[in-house]
Amino acid sequence: MPIPLELKLTPAQAASADEIKWQAAYAGNLPIEEIAHVHLVRKSLDARKPQIIVLLKVDVYLKDETFQPELRTFNFQKVTDAKTCHLIGFGPASMYAALQLLERGIKPIILERGKPSRERIKDLSALSRKLIVNPESNYCFGEGGAGTYSDGKLYTRSSKRGDIKKVLDVFIQHGADERIGYEAHPHIGTNKLPRIIENIRQTIIDSGGEVHFNKKAVDFVIENSEIRKIVCADGEVFSCQNVILATGHSARDIFELLQRKNILIEAKPFALGVRIEHPQALIDSIQYKCETRNEFLPPSSYSLVTQAIGRGVFSFCMCPGGVIAPSMTDLNETVVNGWSSSARNGPFANSGIVVAVNPENWKHLSSHGPLAALEFQKQVEQKAFAATGSIQAPAQRMEDFIQNKVSASLPRTSYTPGIISSPLKATLPSFITNSLREAFIDFGKKMRGYRTNEAVLVGVESRTSSPVRIPRDKETLQHPQIKNLFPSGEGAGYAGGIVSAAMDGMACANAVN
Repeated sequence: MPIPLELKLTPAQAASADEIKWQAAYAGNLPIEEIAHVHLVRKSLDARKPQIIVLLKVDVYLKDETFQPELRTFNFQKVTDAKTCHLIGFGPASMYAALQLLERGIKPIILERGKPSRERIKDLSALSRKLIVNPESNYCFGEGGAGTYSDGKLYTRSSKRGDIKKVLDVFIQHGADERIGYEAHPHIGTNKLPRIIENIRQTIIDSGGEVHFNKKAVDFVIENSEIRKIVCADGEVFSCQNVILATGHSARDIFELLQRKNILIEAKPFALGVRIEHPQALIDSIQYKCETRNEFLPPSSYSLVTQAIGRGVFSFCMCPGGVIAPSMTDLNETVVNGWSSSARNGPFANSGIVVAVNPENWKHLSSHGPLAALEFQKQVEQKAFAATGSIQAPAQRMEDFIQNKVSASLPRTSYTPGIISSPLKATLPSFITNSLREAFIDFGKKMRGYRTNEAVLVGVESRTSSPVRIPRDKETLQHPQIKNLFPSGEGAGYAGGIVSAAMDGMACANAVN
């Protein structure tokens, strides 16, 4: 049996395999020559004090023991002629649902409105550099969904909802770095995700599953309280037995389709605000309490939360060394998000800072029924577009925003389409701006130096989660009206990130009869 140990090392020590071995020998009172292998189980960073510590959990194998990597094997069955299940969308929930279906001997048939990842890159380039929005191929729609180009953060608070290790193991099996298996905050990186997702697609196809791109679902044929046919925009019709609906939080046309078909949906709370960008060196100096970040330390991140004017305000999707990305899915709207490459070596740090939006805030839109929250979200995004007349984003320096001043100039930014000085109070509802203002003052006290006019607020961060929930039975995961419909993932209101969406997709796949 391996010997489990916990080590407290300096960042330099933790960067050396030989040093880890020496420290394990010392901590375990073991002769170093008897140690055959030190296996990393968990790695985290404690930067709360000036002396930064790397915490390692390791398993030490001695010479008389054989270390074998704990690689999970997956029994993906050949399903060419098997019973089928159709999946609408090809984001994390759908990908993992499809793999789970393969393990159960059920054939997944995936309908994705967007393009394969390599073709999708051309549309993302046109979006960022030519300001051309393709409603079917963008940061939210296409192979891998929003997760492909939003950086691949793989940590979640939903540890009781499913098998997190399986999610990570699937990624590793398909090309992700093994470090995601032991790091406290695993991250793949936007530059590496497309290839990994292509590999997952190939696994599905090699097992007899199907993946169809440019297949936008526009109608359902319902018989005896079951979806029997899916009609696509190009006229193709797919007959179906079961349907996992995993279209993501931005597929507004799907919510509108469900409403037209009198299929039960409901408005749900979400969050809305801005994306803030600081120089990464400034965040490093605050978090690591140093002039210059040590070469053995990763670019630093932060997580902030407070109550401001009775509302929750919190950081969301913090991207060290990252880029602010244009994440709109239609014309005449401006939406921003963020991502990092695997190296996280960009000059800027960005994060969403968002405010809770509750039913009282959209009650004036009650004529929209269950789409009232979505309409609220849409109107804010359209105001952001109107503020500049393009997807160039309205922006304001942080201290200017707090002092209610128009920014005479703006700092350099990672947002490629460009930013234009515009008072954000003209775009965001007053309860949002008032809450943000109070929150930034509080955050400046919690992180000395965070409150600065070197930072810029870019609007708007509005796609943190879906403003619509598609109800389902807690036990069967079926929609209460449509017996063979399994709403899944972020778009259905049951997940908040890649890992939780993947686990929810697997749960829905297991519920398919």
